[in-house]
Amino acid sequence: MPRKAGRSAEDTRRALLDAAGAAVRARGVSASLDDIARQAGVSKGGLLHHFASKDELVRALAEDLLAGFRADVTAAVDPADTAPGALTRAYVRVCADFARDDVAVHELQPLIGHLSTIPEVAEIARADARRWRDDLRADGLPDHITALVVAAADGISAAPDWSTPLDDSALRGLETLLLALTTDTRLWDHLDVAPGQLPR
Repeated sequence: MPRKAGRSAEDTRRALLDAAGAAVRARGVSASLDDIARQAGVSKGGLLHHFASKDELVRALAEDLLAGFRADVTAAVDPADTAPGALTRAYVRVCADFARDDVAVHELQPLIGHLSTIPEVAEIARADARRWRDDLRADGLPDHITALVVAAADGISAAPDWSTPLDDSALRGLETLLLALTTDTRLWDHLDVAPGQLPR
């Protein structure tokens, strides 16, 4: 199957990543390259021109998902917010927005579940988590506040996959509380824990 007319190499790569995401979400990591190529509208040879193997494609898919989240958080940083914690607040907002998006939740959570079973992908995710930890620690908030707020934001974004989704009012209340924890210094000493109890 020839490349679709007018489609750039970057467009084809994007189509392949999107098709890989849909195939893995539907069939798990056993999804075939033939299925992915067909869904993307390219030949298997065309797919292999962009990704030399299924492992490379799956790795690129995981990296694309992680990079997309990072780009969303970076874009959500308020340029007028110059106080410590601006990146952490953007992180909270993006996690809360994700939890509000039923389509995104039902598409992304199963995909992450399948991808996380692949050891190499799990290591990519761990490296990304370490980078987030370092970036958020450098955001100017006390470590214990950052740890609490980020863990809660991650929980908000995962909650729809495990339980009844929060209604919008409850979600907005939690988002407001987490954002307040990043700015109300009066709360910080009351929530302090021993350094050894914080995640590394």
